[in-house]
Amino acid sequence: MNRAAVWCVLLVLVALHHDFWFWDDPSLVAGWLPIGLVWHLGLSIAAVAFWAFVVKAAWPRSLETTAAAGTAATADGESEVAQ
Repeated sequence: MNRAAVWCVLLVLVALHHDFWFWDDPSLVAGWLPIGLVWHLGLSIAAVAFWAFVVKAAWPRSLETTAAAGTAATADGESEVAQ
């Protein structure tokens, strides 16, 4: 997944977070749960699934290999042994 796609999905999730269409809706789900709260519950689950996917798909493999080797990458790209 490229960076542009991640940013686009993130912006869609942010836009969907502002659910002005449910502000004046008195509907209840299952007779007791406000529809706006159900919306935010679904949005939260979608955000968790999205970020889990991003971490799994986009996490740099080099971080795992350098951590396993006991080295840390510096700002200039050099590796140094972790203390």
